[in-house]
Amino acid sequence: MKTSIYNLLKARFLIDDDAIKNWRFIVFLIVLAIVMIANTQRYEQKVFKIAELTSEVKEMRSEFVDRRSELMKLRMESTVSEKMLEKEIFPSTVPPVKIKVKNVEEKSLLKKLWQ
Repeated sequence: MKTSIYNLLKARFLIDDDAIKNWRFIVFLIVLAIVMIANTQRYEQKVFKIAELTSEVKEMRSEFVDRRSELMKLRMESTVSEKMLEKEIFPSTVPPVKIKVKNVEEKSLLKKLWQ
């Protein structure tokens, strides 16, 4: 028992006749450890990228909601009429009238006028 512990501590298993089997296994373990370390590194990089993109999505979503509410406020009739009053454009007091064209000649004449 004592001699086997001394042989293990002196690393005799690396210089004996069957050392090639042991060296192959040691090299395999080292390569496996390197692959695991590289895989963990890539995983952590992806986790950080996902966290960054999630934060960016939340930021963009809040900006979208802010812009949408601002647009809704600007589209309100009261806001538009206030802006027009500053430029001295007042709302019409006469309601719009629908124009009905009865014959084809008048339609073609109107089309020419609008072009």
